[in-house]
Amino acid sequence: MRRVKTAIGLVLTAVMLFPVYWMVNVSFTRDADLRRDPPNWFPVHGTLEGYRAVLDQQLPYLATSLVVGLGTVVLTLVVAAPAAYSLARLRPKGGGVLGFLLLTAQMIPGIIMAMGFYAVFLSAGVLNTVPGLIVADSTLAVPFAVLVLAAFMSGLPEELLQAARVDGAGTVRTFRSIVLPLSRNALVTVSLFAFLWAWSDFVFASTLDQGGDHQPITLGIYHYIGHNNQEWNAIMATAVVASIPAAVLLVIAQRYVAAGVTAGAVKD
Repeated sequence: MRRVKTAIGLVLTAVMLFPVYWMVNVSFTRDADLRRDPPNWFPVHGTLEGYRAVLDQQLPYLATSLVVGLGTVVLTLVVAAPAAYSLARLRPKGGGVLGFLLLTAQMIPGIIMAMGFYAVFLSAGVLNTVPGLIVADSTLAVPFAVLVLAAFMSGLPEELLQAARVDGAGTVRTFRSIVLPLSRNALVTVSLFAFLWAWSDFVFASTLDQGGDHQPITLGIYHYIGHNNQEWNAIMATAVVASIPAAVLLVIAQRYVAAGVTAGAVKD
């Protein structure tokens, strides 16, 4: 029975990973071989033209995505960490309503938010700018971050916080010196998700930064797709390169994420 389950698991894993394999395969395939029937399951006549296109054309887009992703992480943590601490430990009036509103905010379709941001950013003069895109992407991450961090912080031992107050630490000092270090797993988790959301965003980028001088990699890939031409070799090569930072971060942070996503689920 165990072997059967293992075999089923391997088959399902292969099915899920097949699009990734095909992306890599096409990235090394010549344009002349892309329309073969049946297709080549391996890049028989491999080429690096797609990756040369990435180095020649896509590096500025990758740099912009990196700046937007890191900026989104910083803004998310600056806003979400104090808000989560307040909801979890300070128990403000209306905290339950605020938590419900944060949960509801995650259900709003991104295109609706993008239309609202477009009008606001146009009036504020931040349309087609990197800071505007960071603010927009943070609106997706902040509600999730507050909910995860609040669940983790509510499970911290009350004795530690009481000991800090006995030693003379105020609310801010307790938050900075006790709560934040103990919340490392949850902080890493929300940082990772915030970065991935910003890195893969297309709706906000295409709506709020279509004509900007600094565009993210999602728009860089989109520029290869035209009415009469689709450069699939370059598209897939760019997708492979764009997937590397996300994959590396997932591998590095996986143990923190495993602990962070279950934070607050069980209490002693």
